[in-house]
Amino acid sequence: MRRLAGLPPLPAATLLLLLLLRGAAAAALVLRGRLAEGNERPIIGILSQECHFEKFHRFGSSYIAASYVKFLESAGARVVPIRMGVTHCLQLCPSWSQLETGVAGLQEITTMPFILNLSDEEYDKIFHSINGVLFPGGGVDLKTSEYSRVAKIFYRKALEANDKGDYFPVWGTCLGHEELTYLTSGEVLLVNTKTDGFALPLNFTSAAKDSRLFKNFPDDVLHAFATEPLTSNFHKWSLSMENFTRNEKLRNFYNVLTTNTDDEVEFISTMEAYKYPIYGVQWHPEKNPFEWKNSPGIPHSPSAVRAAYYIADFFINEGRSKLAQAIIQVNVAK
Repeated sequence: MRRLAGLPPLPAATLLLLLLLRGAAAAALVLRGRLAEGNERPIIGILSQECHFEKFHRFGSSYIAASYVKFLESAGARVVPIRMGVTHCLQLCPSWSQLETGVAGLQEITTMPFILNLSDEEYDKIFHSINGVLFPGGGVDLKTSEYSRVAKIFYRKALEANDKGDYFPVWGTCLGHEELTYLTSGEVLLVNTKTDGFALPLNFTSAAKDSRLFKNFPDDVLHAFATEPLTSNFHKWSLSMENFTRNEKLRNFYNVLTTNTDDEVEFISTMEAYKYPIYGVQWHPEKNPFEWKNSPGIPHSPSAVRAAYYIADFFINEGRSKLAQAIIQVNVAK
């Protein structure tokens, strides 16, 4: 190494320190570049739910539909299941709704189901290990199911985290969308609609163009959403605009982005929270590319598949920011 004229040579230890500092500076530049791009390895939790299909009880007491996993993975996320209270049996039990009697030697044994819940600490560990959560569709009770109990835990944790500056997105699809309305309002305000098995276009509100969800979508995708039946609807209950408007908690918390109608009932099909990264859709974007039930309610056109991808991509990008913020906060603390 050359030295400047008139200055003594640097000691070996000093040279080593300078090299280490130069390496650290280069590494910091790389890290900042990666942080600018966001978290490249987002992890999204999907809430499981009770198996409400009698014929599937023999496979287990809870499930997550594969289409939700594929939906999130298609946009670059990794997925982990969030288990609810799991039903176990003292002896072999085909379902939690049955009691079975067997004989072991001369002793009669009655096998009884019981619930093994995860602890608050276990749910807290999961929460701090993921970058977002998805509440999927299904058919369980919004108030009394294990699905609703665990959804409430993660909903509250998400509010607390976001209030502290830790960006944590929540997505609700169909039942998950309905669950969000209950968790926010404390009431079940749904009305019956004949919307089971239909593909519908979206009726955009004036708020949609400036929304976080839709504002960066290409114009042709938005046009397709508005003019083609791209959204898969498999629900018998909906939140009407009338009930939404009457409820102060809901109208102050959520911004309505799209609606649909059933006869004379206008219901909310897409919404996002004003203050929090919380999103709800009454329709199923995951069905378009990943479910193949023979139904007119599931569109598979190129426009439908492309539209579903943009929804997945949006939510995953919401989750990408969480790790970046965590790294920044740790470095500042040091």
